[in-house]
Amino acid sequence: MPTLKVTVGERDRLDHRTRSRIKAAQQGEDLDDAQPILNFGSYAELSRLLSPKNLELLETIAKHEPESIRQAAKLVDRDYKQVHRNLTELGDIGVIAFEGGGSGQAKRPKLAYDGLEIDIPFTGPNERVSEAAP
Repeated sequence: MPTLKVTVGERDRLDHRTRSRIKAAQQGEDLDDAQPILNFGSYAELSRLLSPKNLELLETIAKHEPESIRQAAKLVDRDYKQVHRNLTELGDIGVIAFEGGGSGQAKRPKLAYDGLEIDIPFTGPNERVSEAAP
């Protein structure tokens, strides 16, 4: 599994990188070594991913490989509905994947990446990422 690079407020740089990669692909270059990137528009958005409860869930899934969301909730000693909501949000941004869930099967949360690499740029006075600091 690759490591997911997480950035904040780098849309212009990422757009330029994406255009460069598209051009390279059109010229036949191999792009298999690309690191996946998840960009947040603000520190507030990033803080949702990095909340203590989400980090605990990610660590628990990595360590115990629960068979279901219910088992994950028991492992972290939290309410099933809260854990389900957190894992669904993590799934929506691609940090968690689910196996099963069809025909009465429990959905098994799995890590989509082996880690997160956080890249937080410090902006100049005219380049505010967000008014809310982490």
